[in-house]
Formats: sequence, C-alpha cells, structure tokens
Amino acid sequence: MAKPLTIGVDVRDIKVAKTGTRTYLIEICREFKKLESETVKFKFLDTSLPIYGGGNKLLKWVGHFQYQFWKQISLPLKAWTNKCDVVFCTDNFVPIIHLGYTTVPVFHDAFFFENPENYGRLWLWLYMKTALPAAKRSPVIVTPTAYSKQRIHHFTGIAANKLVVVTEGAPVSIGNQNNDLKLLNLPVESRQYILHAGSFFKRKNLPALIAAFAKLKADGFGDLKLVLAGPTPVNKAENDYHEVINAINDYQLGDAVILTGYLPDEHLQILYKHALLYAFPSINEGFGLPVLEAFRNGVPVVVANNTCLPEVGGDAVLTFDPFNIEAIAAAMKEVLLDDILKKEMITKGHQQLKKFTWAGAAEQLVEIFKNAANCS
Repeated sequence: MAKPLTIGVDVRDIKVAKTGTRTYLIEICREFKKLESETVKFKFLDTSLPIYGGGNKLLKWVGHFQYQFWKQISLPLKAWTNKCDVVFCTDNFVPIIHLGYTTVPVFHDAFFFENPENYGRLWLWLYMKTALPAAKRSPVIVTPTAYSKQRIHHFTGIAANKLVVVTEGAPVSIGNQNNDLKLLNLPVESRQYILHAGSFFKRKNLPALIAAFAKLKADGFGDLKLVLAGPTPVNKAENDYHEVINAINDYQLGDAVILTGYLPDEHLQILYKHALLYAFPSINEGFGLPVLEAFRNGVPVVVANNTCLPEVGGDAVLTFDPFNIEAIAAAMKEVLLDDILKKEMITKGHQQLKKFTWAGAAEQLVEIFKNAANCS
C-alpha cells in the first residue's frame, strides 16, 4: 500500500492570534480532520514553549527569536520526524529549509508592503529575510481574495500563477449558546446599536466611523449606540486606541460608544445576533471575515468601497467612501431608515454566505497539497 500524503500543519498561531487569522486556523484544522483517510494524513505541529504576548520591548525581542527558532529549526525538525510531505503555515512564514518536504504558506494580505510604518523594524527585516524568500521557494502561495492576490503579486513580483485564491469559509455556528444580551453586562439593548468587531488597528479607520456615528446622532438617532468590540494591538505602530478615545471625547460620545475589549467567540456571537447594523469602514483588508459573520447572523452590512470588501460582500452590502464622513453616515442612515432595503440586504447576505465554506476551502487546499508534493 502506498504511503499516505502527510501534511504538517503549523498550529502554533492558535496560541497567539486573537482575530481572523486564529479563526482561519481553527476552522481549517477542524475540516482537515474530517478529510483524513488512508491516502491523506494530517500532523498538527505545535510548540510546547510558552509564548510571550505582552508589550515589554526586551521580551518582545526574545519572542521574535523564539518565533524564528520555531519556524526555521523546531518546525522543520518536527515535520521531518513526522515524515511530512508538505508543511502548511497560515501566518505568512514557512521554513526556508526543506527536509524532505515542500511548503505552502498563506499570505492573507499585502499589509507588510502597503503600510510598513505600522510594523517594527525587526519584524519587517525578519519578514523580508525569511518569510519572503521561503515563500518564493514554495511551489504555491495561498491567498484569500483576488484583490490580495493582485496586491501580493504587485509588491513581491511573485508570478500570478503561483498565487492561488482559496476563499475563507463562513463562520461556523457555535451551537445552542445562550444568546441573552444581558450576559455581556453592556449598556445596550437589542437592535439599538451599530456594531464593529476587530482589533483597533489604524487601518480599521475607527475614528472616521465614530465621526460618522456622531453625525447620525445629530440627525435624529439619539438613542442609537455604537459598539466597538475588539482588543488593542500590542504593537504601538499599529495601535489606534488613543485616536479612538480622542474621537469619542471630541464628539462627546462617552455614553454612546461602548468599548468591549477582547471578547471570546461565544460572547461576540451574542453581539452580532442583536446588532441593528454592521459597519466596516476599513481602508485595507485582505478578506474581511466579519462581513460573513454579520451575514450569518442576519445583520445588514455597510462596507468601505475599497480593497477586497466589495468582492466579499457582493450585492449584499452597501458601500461608501471610507475617507468621506458624510458618505459613511449616509450609507448607515439609508439602511436604518429603509426596512425594505434592510430585509433585502439580509436575504442577499444569506445567499452570498453560501459561496464561502470551510469544507470547500479545505478540499481545495488538499488538492493544492497533492500538486505541491508532486512538484517537490
């Protein structure tokens, strides 16, 4: 009997990531386990060492070293001892050395190239010296949208036919969890708030959303609230928390804008389920998983008219210019005032959601792994 194709999946990032990249890894691993057979086996490779996630500069440098040691030494050795044919990493970085295996990375976006000022010099240097050369050694690079593929090709010069689009899946229902909004102990009522979920990165454009929300309040939506659910990035260069606080204070919205901080998935689901509208004013995204999350929970969505967001949202979303406060406010107001439009958007959202499945993504990835192994 022929040896099964053995795929090593780097799952270390589950311990570190808190947003979309963590969801990606968890969901794709869940589907991989369903696809195991006599011909395809998965090895989920992890580190046993603790991972530092704080802001101390010295310890962050130690963390960078640990990360690179994992990627370039420990992971290759684990893959070799597990007789892996392919090593799959969902966080940009794959091993440069190949010990009897080939590698397949996921590049979710081109942020490193588009906004280098948002990253530390060490991290950028490591990216250019390890992630990029390693990716160029890989037979294929996975990316989640046509937009991301185009941008990565533009900045890296990697051949377009080497970049393969595998869309992310729709969020998976957590189950019969208690959906009572009171569990969150937040000063909000069902269908009385606009929601945004995600880390407070500068590219999320949250001060502009707050300014547009202030305009809505002034236009007669006095009881409406804005919920910003998400953690504060550790990296100061990417962190927009202080600008968010300043915007709230400038518009005197202290009681109307709710900052939840990081929430576990089951609590975030409650917020989605009770939201009146989801607003996504980001100026740069690689995929935009919250769009699908809102669709699944029957929430109408307004998004920026740039990057991948119109691609993911299709005809189920209303778009706006994220650099125009009036336009953001007008899009939200249009949905809030038109019940027919709202229902139409929810229906179209459910239809658009069917195009994105983790099962389909996993099946497509397995075919990519088979081809990659044959190329090695």
